[in-house]
Amino acid sequence: MKKILAAIITLALTASLLAGCGSKSDDKTIKVGASSTPHAEILEQVKSVLADQGYTLDIVIYDDYVLPNTALADGTIDANYFQHKPYLDSFNASNGTNLVSAAAIHYEPFGIYANSLASIGDIADGATIIIPADDSNETRALFLLAQVGLITLPADADAAVGVDTLDITDNGGYNIVAVQADTVAAQLANSDAGTIAVINGNYALAAGLKITDALASEDAAGTAAQTYANIIAVKSGEENSDKTKELIAALETDAVRAYIEQTYNGAVVAIF
Repeated sequence: MKKILAAIITLALTASLLAGCGSKSDDKTIKVGASSTPHAEILEQVKSVLADQGYTLDIVIYDDYVLPNTALADGTIDANYFQHKPYLDSFNASNGTNLVSAAAIHYEPFGIYANSLASIGDIADGATIIIPADDSNETRALFLLAQVGLITLPADADAAVGVDTLDITDNGGYNIVAVQADTVAAQLANSDAGTIAVINGNYALAAGLKITDALASEDAAGTAAQTYANIIAVKSGEENSDKTKELIAALETDAVRAYIEQTYNGAVVAIF
């Protein structure tokens, strides 16, 4: 009986030690949810920097705009990198979550792309314009369309408050269709000649579209660059955690800035 009891105690102690080791290992792993392009690509550049600080960077790829925030809210991941603050604020308001921005890393100019057109002036009366449907990105798309004179918004329209297609005071006679953001590029590719679309920067990159080919784009020097900067998001209270600080320090470097400039040719602009 004494031998059996001793064996049980030994096994319990071993399990406790192993559990302790596992917790310590997990504490040195930073799990970040990201869109594949460009966010995960940028994160790949800092793996070795974080490794030098004793951290393992685990990048989890998501292909939509909802799961990275639900995973962050439930603790599945430590941070995410795919969105701007207006979208984060909208998500919090709709879902009762308390996620916050820890740092702004880059800006992706929205672009107006076309099927078989060379300029804004070539857009025909009644043409279809495809835009993303989620709150903040729909607002952003409509402001860009207004910027180039294709539609008119109310004089008091405010990007921070948001607008949607119902707020358009003059649609220019165009057929404006709001669809899920990650389908806009594919729908443009399969559309009739003369169709145009306003596409998020990361989805444009993933579809092989270049910002230099856009008929028009947002001005990276304008207020949109600050408003729609892509952020590192964390749960409230984790802004100053060791993991968050190490992740941001690794990203906000000259090496990452140079990588962004050389890789994306203006489709992604460092903002730190």
